[in-house]
Amino acid sequence: MANTTVDLAENISFGNLELLAKQVVEGFVTGLHKSPFHGFSVEFAEHRLYNNGDSLKNIDWKLFARTDKLFVKRFEEETNLRCHLLIDRSSSMYYPEKGINKFAFSALASAAIINLLKRQRDAFGLTLFAEEIEFHSAAKSTTSHQAFLLNELATRLTEQKKSVKTSLIANIHAIADKIPKRSFVILFTDMFSAEADDTYLDEVFVALQHLKYQKNEIIIFNVNEQKHELDFDFENRPYHFVDVESGAEIKLNPLQFKEMYLQKIKTFKEKLHLKCGQFKINFVDAKIEDGFYPILNAWLLARAKK
Repeated sequence: MANTTVDLAENISFGNLELLAKQVVEGFVTGLHKSPFHGFSVEFAEHRLYNNGDSLKNIDWKLFARTDKLFVKRFEEETNLRCHLLIDRSSSMYYPEKGINKFAFSALASAAIINLLKRQRDAFGLTLFAEEIEFHSAAKSTTSHQAFLLNELATRLTEQKKSVKTSLIANIHAIADKIPKRSFVILFTDMFSAEADDTYLDEVFVALQHLKYQKNEIIIFNVNEQKHELDFDFENRPYHFVDVESGAEIKLNPLQFKEMYLQKIKTFKEKLHLKCGQFKINFVDAKIEDGFYPILNAWLLARAKK
């Protein structure tokens, strides 16, 4: 399956999120060797005796031939899944400045997941947060609700949030109190931060445990840009770095600190994967350059286990 991120980078700024999400989903489904949708929307539950007024199309005529009694096939539509998508809107999510940034990537990936949920008649809600919760909706499965959420995402695509930090811990606790139990929670954020020491991680997972305590399933998409954020790949010259959330500035030659930076990233990610494994939280490294299909693959695999 082809990578669609680059192709959509220019178009997403126009806010045509519904069409773009549909294109992503249709391309993804077409590229699958075996459709994950088979049996998802409607599953056979049991037989019951025919009652006057029941639809004739649900009568099991083969069973009638064997028993000489009319039975109706009962089906159970999987409409009981409630999915809440949480998207970090802090300043770091609007990096990089050129092409598709992390927030735009998360917004379009979320729009594609909403498209899949709508197809399956599942309910979907959305929460946007940074220093505090900026937008929150209940989970619904209607077409009007889908349009409402996509419009909310589209209006925020071109915003440039400067010096806005992420209050991840406080917001997760607040969200845990807002959503119903037994929901499926999808979190888009960039987990690494200047505060990312062991104490910070412990507090993050206390907040995530709050969600787990409510019997929610969780999948975290750790959204990053590969070349600079993960690989620290810069030319051999001095650079002026500015922390977009705190405003802190520093001048240095990246090559002098590359080894240390990469080791810190490696250690932090290992701790994240370990803790997520301990708490049975799905954790996915989502690189912008890899496109949307790995996101949808991970979501469908997690959804199938629900």
